[in-house]
Amino acid sequence: MARILYLHQHFSTPDGATGTRSHAMARALAQRGHAVTLACGQWQGSVTGLAGPFRRGCRSGEVAGFELIEFAIPCSNGMGLAARASAFLRYAGRATWLAAREPWDLVIASSTPLTVALPALAARRLRGTPFLFEIRDPWPELPAALGLSTPGLLPAMNRLTTAACRRAATVVALTAGMGATALARGTAPERLHVIGQGCDLDLFGPQIPPSRPEHAGSQEMLAVYAGAHGRANGLHLLLDVAARLRASGERRVRLVLVGEGGEKPALMADAAARGLDNVTFLKPLPKRDLARLLAGSQLGLLCLAPVPEFAEWTAPNKLMDYLAAGLPVLSNVPGEAARLLAEGCGETWPDASGLAAALTRFAAHPYRRAAMGEAARLLALRRFDRRLLAARFVAAAESAMLPRPATALTHLVRA
Repeated sequence: MARILYLHQHFSTPDGATGTRSHAMARALAQRGHAVTLACGQWQGSVTGLAGPFRRGCRSGEVAGFELIEFAIPCSNGMGLAARASAFLRYAGRATWLAAREPWDLVIASSTPLTVALPALAARRLRGTPFLFEIRDPWPELPAALGLSTPGLLPAMNRLTTAACRRAATVVALTAGMGATALARGTAPERLHVIGQGCDLDLFGPQIPPSRPEHAGSQEMLAVYAGAHGRANGLHLLLDVAARLRASGERRVRLVLVGEGGEKPALMADAAARGLDNVTFLKPLPKRDLARLLAGSQLGLLCLAPVPEFAEWTAPNKLMDYLAAGLPVLSNVPGEAARLLAEGCGETWPDASGLAAALTRFAAHPYRRAAMGEAARLLALRRFDRRLLAARFVAAAESAMLPRPATALTHLVRA
């Protein structure tokens, strides 16, 4: 049995409204027999499962078979860059103290934010503790693609990412494209594992009782987008789609946008100014409530800003939720997501005109829509069952704790 420190600032249980990958992976490690301590902050929409007061800025308890330490460090997508950076650094500082004070057998550093690599690198330097570096978003490549230009920030990110990729005993990337960035930064191929997002087949699926927004018409096809409302998501495109549907007289389709983010006020104002009564905005929903909404919906929407790098560098949670719920998916995202949907469970169109026409076809052909939904669920069962991916993650973590082979130089020195 190994003592593992799992660092993920944005942790949540399935009772929250955000991703639950670290919950599933930590639980799988604990079920394997390892003693797991997961340290997190307070991410908007997350539910950690802990209650009671914070003492000296943290609280702790057992969740799903592992120890959870929650630092009183709020963070959200709605914060400005300076506030978020402060939250990232505060968490990194608390996590560094935790990582360095005890003889852990392994530290797992799950990014984003990238600053989670700091405590892992510190534990390696101070105690020789091996670490697993998980790349959920490629930094600084992704911020650079979005036009981030804060002086000195991108070079600092570049140095930190390179150090993490070179010094990690194991690197886990969510897509092959992310894995390619790790290889380019010095990760040895034998230390790289590509383990994508998974589907929670118990939480989402045909067994879940459906629900619909109160004001949604009983005959309307609900097309749901569930995720962040930030600049990177490009959701003004969906408002353009709604405007085209309204202008064409299409009344069978309602777009439902679920989530929060810095762009949401502007999106709601734009929708109101344009009279888009076929768009509904909902607050972030706990995963269990989202599962019921998806069970009562007919289609999932995947949308990102038109940034070429997104094609191979993104792994949206929402796509896995749609597949698990048995929904066909309509997307504007090229690359890996488009190749997946081309297997019979969705369509990809780059612009508002194509997306609006596709929604009209989906509304007019419910049997075709249902067939694609069945294909989506089958794909979730066969390839993206989170339990299978968690087993691969456990194997990757255990490989990080194995003694690393001596180099040829070491043999020469010993001779």
